[in-house]
Amino acid sequence: MSEQSPLAPPGIFKAYDIRGLYGSEMDEGTAHAIGRAFARVLARLRGKEPGELRIGLGRDMRLTAPAMAAELRDGLIFEGATVLDAGMVATEMLYHLVGSRELDGGAMVTASHNPKAYTGVKLVREGALPLSGDAGIGEVQAEIEAGLGRAPGGGSFEEVDIWDEYRAYALSFIDPDRVRPMKVVVDGGNGMAGPMVGPTLEKLGLDLEEMYFEPNGEFPDHEPNPLLEENRRMIIERVKSSGADLGIAWDGDADRCFFIDAEGSFCDGDFICALLARSVLRKKPGATILYDPRSSRAVPDLVAAEGGRSDLSRVGHAFFKARMREESAAFGGEVSGHYYFSDFWNADSGTIPALLVLELLSVDGRDMTELMREFRCRYFISGEINSEVADQEAKMREIEERYSDAEITHLDGISIDYDEWHFNVRPSNTEPLLRLNLESLASREDMERRRDEVLRLIRA
Repeated sequence: MSEQSPLAPPGIFKAYDIRGLYGSEMDEGTAHAIGRAFARVLARLRGKEPGELRIGLGRDMRLTAPAMAAELRDGLIFEGATVLDAGMVATEMLYHLVGSRELDGGAMVTASHNPKAYTGVKLVREGALPLSGDAGIGEVQAEIEAGLGRAPGGGSFEEVDIWDEYRAYALSFIDPDRVRPMKVVVDGGNGMAGPMVGPTLEKLGLDLEEMYFEPNGEFPDHEPNPLLEENRRMIIERVKSSGADLGIAWDGDADRCFFIDAEGSFCDGDFICALLARSVLRKKPGATILYDPRSSRAVPDLVAAEGGRSDLSRVGHAFFKARMREESAAFGGEVSGHYYFSDFWNADSGTIPALLVLELLSVDGRDMTELMREFRCRYFISGEINSEVADQEAKMREIEERYSDAEITHLDGISIDYDEWHFNVRPSNTEPLLRLNLESLASREDMERRRDEVLRLIRA
């Protein structure tokens, strides 16, 4: 029996999605309410009646996802909407469904990279543009809290199969004939990557060594979050022991991918962003590339050297997707492994970056270790370091005063820029934390010295 109260707790409504623990924070009743509220909010956004809406629906492999998706679908139908139900898919496949069929919006039942106890929903409007805490999710919450009342009914649903269509579309981003034979270890984390990406990679003539490619909501081997070091130990060991050229790992709903070089070293997201920018600029000379304020200067430096234009976006997929549209950017990348493409409705994908990197490695001739060395010997990054801070705003003012002689910007938290080093400090959306990312262009020792200096200030 679920412990969930009839009214959804406010804490599940996040900046970029709706997410919580199944049973105590979210259950099928919550999903039904979200479906009804989403239909009403989407109708207002689209200037339509709920009965005119066509909405895509997908779910991941979590054990609770079938029941959650069924109730969310019923909620949409109860408000009169027509639902195109794609069944169990990866998140980007739901984006593809919404974008390619020109639907009014979509809902994806997923908790992304969270542990198995979690459930959640990602909501998008037309063009796969996400609802966020600032735009849409708060309205869904308000609808539920106001009481949903009687439902008009009258909606319907149809089941759709988009697997082959999606894979063909993703493969169109590269020339498959250019991909040379390579030994690649792939870790699906028992998420959606195996069925989504596996058949496409098999067409490329690669020597694939698959790990945890079967979807399994129990996550018996490791949590589906490769950003955490403990979750990538197994693929790192397999890359080294098998003599592979490359390792690729995906998160649970497979909208992010991560790379391991032949020496078993994790490839930082900003360096991968730079490589992907190079690939995109070769296909679209002079294009605009977006990156986030935490990133290494490797990204804007490479974009400039390759003849492109670079600009910044706030961290977070809702901000990136909106900014991609504003700037007519061809590509955008975050340190966290989210990579966005204009030709994919400005949405993030875990398939397209993997294909582009395989093509780039084949055309360039150097392996990933050599390509990473190009950045690692010039850009010395700290990675993200979290510190618990009671008064985030006061601490950020203190940092700004201490480094007042720098170039200071406030796009996302506070960014402090000097010629030879720079850093960004951002408050967490959900916890009393400050997140530091720092880089030196002088040496690793200089980075460590400056990192420790800033951390002492933050933690004082």
